[in-house]
Amino acid sequence: MVRSLWSGASGMKGQQIQVDTIANNLANVNTTAYKAQSAQFKTLLYQTLEATSTNAQGESKPTSAQVGLGTRVASLNANFTQGAQMANDSKTAMCIIGEGFFAVQDGDETHYTRNGNFTWAIGPNGDKVLTTAEGYQVLDQAGQVVTLPATAGELGFAVNIDDGSLSYKDAAGNIIQTGQSIALYQFTNRVGLNKIGENLYDESDASGEPISEWNTQGVIRSQIAQCYLEGSNVNVADEMVNLIIAQRAYEMNSKAITTSDTMLEQANNLKR
Repeated sequence: MVRSLWSGASGMKGQQIQVDTIANNLANVNTTAYKAQSAQFKTLLYQTLEATSTNAQGESKPTSAQVGLGTRVASLNANFTQGAQMANDSKTAMCIIGEGFFAVQDGDETHYTRNGNFTWAIGPNGDKVLTTAEGYQVLDQAGQVVTLPATAGELGFAVNIDDGSLSYKDAAGNIIQTGQSIALYQFTNRVGLNKIGENLYDESDASGEPISEWNTQGVIRSQIAQCYLEGSNVNVADEMVNLIIAQRAYEMNSKAITTSDTMLEQANNLKR
């Protein structure tokens, strides 16, 4: 019965993490390009109560008697399915169609994101720098910060949907190619990326190194849809159902602990 107490406690802890994960998904239902997470569980070690042996007649028993010691959270996996494309009036709004990630610069560090809600900031030389809302600078395929001349008209800013090349209109209305293209990267295992907040990801040993889409053979290139943003892929109905299931599982584990406590109390009262 002590074993059942620990098993029930481990179940309650696991379901609490499940509820926390679902709550985080629901909180980010309107976060641009947010990817829903799900908790994965695994069983703990098993104790052998009776090994495979023979009975009194010498006949072999087909199975042994083993009992588990509960559960724990094995991982929190992100679901990287494509979110809905939402129209946006901004010329710097970009939605990735495919498996790519934007690269953004934070000082000397490079992070990756699916959030294409960009804006213009003023650079040190007075030019226009493409950044995220938090101020991280967007990188091109050469690893340089994406910039426009100070005289460039923002309304004429355009992104090629296929190769991410950039152009703008000058004061005379002429279309000028900047010579820069938005960099998109893929990863062998996207689920292995480290989440650092603000919809940013870092590469890890589990994810592998970033793979550049524009010069890697065999990689299906993503497209960039301008004036669109990728919505969250959280399904509210599914999350609410999962929340109810997690709540019921938490209650059942709590009931198992209560039952075990009652049985222990009755056993202690036998000697009175």
